[in-house]
Amino acid sequence: MMGRLWLAVSLAAVVAACSTAGFAPRPAPLGRSDAPVGGTCKADAARSALGKSASAQVVEQARVAAGARMARVLHPGQVVTKEFDGERLNLDVDAQGVVLAVRCG
Repeated sequence: MMGRLWLAVSLAAVVAACSTAGFAPRPAPLGRSDAPVGGTCKADAARSALGKSASAQVVEQARVAAGARMARVLHPGQVVTKEFDGERLNLDVDAQGVVLAVRCG
């Protein structure tokens, strides 16, 4: 009897642990809580980032301004994927991390 109880408790613990595995909460956005979470990127709206250091705050402000779902910082010589994503803002930076260009894709 005690063996069956132990087996049932152990099995319940394993099932409970597996049911929540792999579901990490989404990270909180760096910008406003009402920041857009997706849409068509409009790079011209993010031109205020030009000439600034690509800090997390500047990148998030540019993403929000552009209405992009995500943003990425591209460093000189960095290998990047070439597929076009109309919801992604790209910020090209120089070796010091200063934003030289903003574009969608």
